[in-house]
Amino acid sequence: MNQFNPNKLLLSKWTAVKPFEKRKHFIITELVKDELEQQVVACVLEAVINKQQFFMDFNELKDQTRWLQGWK
Repeated sequence: MNQFNPNKLLLSKWTAVKPFEKRKHFIITELVKDELEQQVVACVLEAVINKQQFFMDFNELKDQTRWLQGWK
């Protein structure tokens, strides 16, 4: 399990273990927070190769079989 502080995710780098449509390296460009508790609930990942963005639940990043911290 990847361990990280959700509040320090912004601009962090991630590598997909299995590339999706030739995209492997990503940067977190935005955090989506709960309005009431100000807790991170989702993030926006941007592919380095083509700048395509998509939303994802930040808890999925904890799965080491799918995501690695940094660019590998």
